[in-house]
Amino acid sequence: MEHQAFIIALVGMLGIGAQWLAWRTGWPAIVLMLAAGFLAGPIFGIINPNAAFGEMLEPMISIGVALILFEGGLSLDFRELKKYGEGVSRLVIFGVPLGWFFGSLACYYVAGLVWPVAILFAGILVVTGPTVVMPLLRQSSIQQRPAAILRWEAIVNDPFGALCAVIAYEYFRLSADGATVFEVVPPMLIAAALAGVVGYAAAWVISWAFPRGKVPEYLKVPVLLVTVVSVFVLCNMIEHEAGLVAVTVMGIALANMDVQSLRSIHPFKQNIAVLLVSGIFILLSASLNYEAVRQFEWRFGLFLLALLFIVRPATVLISLLFSKVPWNERLFLAWVAPRGIVLVAISGLFALRLSELGYADGSILIGLSFAVVVATIVAHGFTVDIVARWLKVKGATRPGLLIVGATPWTISLAKQLHDLETPVMLVDASWQRLKPARAAGLPTYHGEILNEATEHNLDLSPFQVLVSATENEAYNALVCNEFAFEIGRDAVYQLGENAGDEDPRALPDSLRGRALFTSGFSVTDVHQRHLEGWVFRKTRLSDRFDMKAAKENLPDAANMLLLLHPDGEMRFFTHASAPEPRPGDTVISFAPPRTKTPEEQAARKAARSGGKKQGS
Repeated sequence: MEHQAFIIALVGMLGIGAQWLAWRTGWPAIVLMLAAGFLAGPIFGIINPNAAFGEMLEPMISIGVALILFEGGLSLDFRELKKYGEGVSRLVIFGVPLGWFFGSLACYYVAGLVWPVAILFAGILVVTGPTVVMPLLRQSSIQQRPAAILRWEAIVNDPFGALCAVIAYEYFRLSADGATVFEVVPPMLIAAALAGVVGYAAAWVISWAFPRGKVPEYLKVPVLLVTVVSVFVLCNMIEHEAGLVAVTVMGIALANMDVQSLRSIHPFKQNIAVLLVSGIFILLSASLNYEAVRQFEWRFGLFLLALLFIVRPATVLISLLFSKVPWNERLFLAWVAPRGIVLVAISGLFALRLSELGYADGSILIGLSFAVVVATIVAHGFTVDIVARWLKVKGATRPGLLIVGATPWTISLAKQLHDLETPVMLVDASWQRLKPARAAGLPTYHGEILNEATEHNLDLSPFQVLVSATENEAYNALVCNEFAFEIGRDAVYQLGENAGDEDPRALPDSLRGRALFTSGFSVTDVHQRHLEGWVFRKTRLSDRFDMKAAKENLPDAANMLLLLHPDGEMRFFTHASAPEPRPGDTVISFAPPRTKTPEEQAARKAARSGGKKQGS
């Protein structure tokens, strides 16, 4: 018992540690997780998942995959399909059979697998997998359309890949008794359709019960998780791997039923997904043994090359023929197809079953599936940014600022940052308030930032910092609270409150964004100063002209607002902390108009009178 607890704790530390290291270094998290599991398992022998968990390992991983697919389904909104539906539908309708066909040829002629094993393994290979695509998209700034197509393909194709493998396995199992394709395939499809109906029904029950208060708030997350697991297990009892179809349908259905109460559980379910992805990757890579590695032949290396450079590109390019997807995006989609947890989990399951049917190549699937995962993750993880930049599908590379509330003060701030080539967007529900910003050529979005539709109409990925500066301070706090999880608690800001710290009306810090300016200027303060002629000033620091010199060059009443690093990273001066300036940084301050000394006024008057005399 203590040994199992130690393994669980170590898996968590390695998984989350790899995620943190990826965040610090910019390396692909999935590569680091695979490396951590491989080092802890086959290399040093610290973790042996099969010995620690025994028969429980397979159901643990299966349920984890089901929860990941459900969480991924919750991120798919049909409104995206209005813009990107053509590419997604083609990669599902044409891409799955084409990928299965080309993959079967590669497995048989290149890898040397016997036909039954080749066809079954090729069916699993049609998956790309949200467990690897999501972290890849999270770390790489890709334009909205190719990113959305990759996300939809990864989540929708996962259950299809499992179904392809099940159909192939059942056919080869029953064909020994004389069963034909028509006796095997229709029951499989009926079982998958029934699983989809069960998943949709479960989603409808949740969407009916939650808004009507049938489930208390503190039980909503447990009820949802138990429902997902129950649906998965029930549908797997109907047909192997049909549960993946059910939970995917359930997630997508819930995402499109406009259940407002689900918004409050989004942070929790995303945390669960991160933990599950980390843990499952560590367990699976630690499960690899040297026997599977020794079975790797030179022709398997050729198979990996064929998979990367022939099977995937042919599948995508043929599927998207005559579509409206631009060619540069087609080529990008043709390259990016990392495989992950579902491939390894299903391959391990069917490797045992194929061996029981007498197919010797079945045992090779475990090592080969890991080889595919490692090869695709390393190849795509380290090249996605390079390829995206080369094909010009890279999104904004400099961190952007999202400003909520169009006021004279925020419009002036947006102008300053826009001039410094920082991506900036002004959001307001009033056309009238946005009019001066539009006239100044600033990017704007007309709409309510808290409306759920905004998540799908406004691409938030380029913006790493949010400032809410409307005239309603309570609303600003609400906006900061809403986006704190997505953007980061340390990256959401608002102006200070009018009420003093001792005033009972003052909002607690836990409900607010970080207060801008060391003085904690309120909305009223900045508005009044703007009317008095205060302006934003930018000062570039150097080795000779440091922060002290910059302050001396500004009026005494000036307040520092932010530091802009050369790479575009923004660091704000707040009531609680101040960033450390470095040479090359640009300081943006909010300062009063300069008052002229009597000597300056006399010189200006003399210059004017001299000009008049010269003109006469």
